[in-house]
Amino acid sequence: MLTALIVSLCALCLAVLRLTAYRRQLCEMARVLEETPAESNLRLTVSMPGEPARRLCRAVNARLESACALRQEAVRSERELKYTMACISHDIRTPLAGAMGYLELLSGEQERREEYTATILKRLKEVEDLLDSLFLYTRLLNSAAALSCEPTQALLPLWNALAELCPALERAGIEPAISCENEEMCVWANEEALGRVYRNLILNALRHGGGALSITARKNTICFENPLGPGPRPDAAHLFDRFYQAGPARSQGGAGLGLSIVRELMAQMDGQAAAELEGDTLRITLTFSVR
Repeated sequence: MLTALIVSLCALCLAVLRLTAYRRQLCEMARVLEETPAESNLRLTVSMPGEPARRLCRAVNARLESACALRQEAVRSERELKYTMACISHDIRTPLAGAMGYLELLSGEQERREEYTATILKRLKEVEDLLDSLFLYTRLLNSAAALSCEPTQALLPLWNALAELCPALERAGIEPAISCENEEMCVWANEEALGRVYRNLILNALRHGGGALSITARKNTICFENPLGPGPRPDAAHLFDRFYQAGPARSQGGAGLGLSIVRELMAQMDGQAAAELEGDTLRITLTFSVR
């Protein structure tokens, strides 16, 4: 009887000691959480044996890491927003300043009125295109422009894009060389988005090309290839980066969003866009999903 009582008392003392240790550990965890700044990378540790305490520690640390990741993403998004606004405001300010200058000239000029009016309209069209590109790009990044894809004739939007940009191609002296092994080529895409992809690639060749453009369609790929004009050579690894500029593209009406939009649209159509530079020739390949 005495032995059983002693054993019971020892078990009770051990339980009290463990409860006291757990209480001390929980109080220490609470103190660390209360005193540690929200932006700190400090994580909880546990000295008590047993799975319950460790499980609690792991769960709290997982929440802390999740909150830290959200804060870092918010900071990154804020930095990107500031960078985007700085870049796009510069690009918008340039044609607007040009339009304002020509408006002042127009007020006191009669002989060159048509020329100045055309220049003003051109500058305002550049602003419209910049804002349109920025709006589309932000919608794509925020997944607010989910594309409805279906089996699509791959070349029909290309013919439409070439027809739309025919005057600009003629002014640049470019007659695209087109090669396709199957005029009925069908890919998984959104027709409107595909047309936008083609227009952006043709405009890229117009702005940065050296006077030629070839388009080759094979199986589930379409390749746009053009020699580069004079000036710095781009880094193909960064060609689809937002606002990437290898040279003074802004003076040619570009904001560095066209190829970024190509990449995002292709990704939303379950495809991809890749670029490579071979000598002075730039090659951009679109690879489509076939279903």
